[in-house]
Amino acid sequence: MRTWQVQDVMTTDVAAVGEGAAYREIVDVLTDRHVTAVPVVDGARRVLGVVSEADLLYKVELLGQPQERRIFPSRHQREARAKAGATLAADLMTAPPVTVQPDASLVEAARLMDERHVKRLPVIDDLGRLIGIVTRGDLLKVHLRPDADIRRDVVDEVLHHTLGVADGVVDVTVSGGVVTLTGQLDRWSTVHLALRMTRQVSGVVEVVDALGYAIDDAPMSAFRAGATTPAGIA
Repeated sequence: MRTWQVQDVMTTDVAAVGEGAAYREIVDVLTDRHVTAVPVVDGARRVLGVVSEADLLYKVELLGQPQERRIFPSRHQREARAKAGATLAADLMTAPPVTVQPDASLVEAARLMDERHVKRLPVIDDLGRLIGIVTRGDLLKVHLRPDADIRRDVVDEVLHHTLGVADGVVDVTVSGGVVTLTGQLDRWSTVHLALRMTRQVSGVVEVVDALGYAIDDAPMSAFRAGATTPAGIA
């Protein structure tokens, strides 16, 4: 079973600017390409930073206003003032950039965006060269997978190939990405693994557990952690 990766959803036709790009040039690129940020690259297409609309808006917000009279201005205030007066991408960009490799999973990319508080990630190769960009919206594309494709992965990869479950033992239905597993398996551990692996199938929104089992081989820690009463025990 192949988990979807960044390279499956990223945009490869990436708008980028050089570090010497002027303020107006960057605005033109954002407007023409209908994007909210652009990577800044050197002559070898290595990513140096990212210029976003937020970086550009400091000029609108602060330029021409008197300097705040603070003895010890915060780091953010100093950076905002610097960007308000900047005219080139090298001075406007946020650096170092937060980037991702094309073979990273969508889960890894989403976690990175959340941890670093960014809305997009330049995608780079092993040499740091720009090959794409992935946004929050791109990560949601996995949930556009057809239900039939999701069901095929659950049946073929999870039940047949990995767990060796015969045809007809487990009924699999998928509606809007919600997978329902119905049937009777041999052991609690098999049910537990089937549910866990099904949740990892790309495009699955939720898994409804309607599985029972004949043998309870669950470790006591599973019940201490809040597991439900074994479905195969009356």
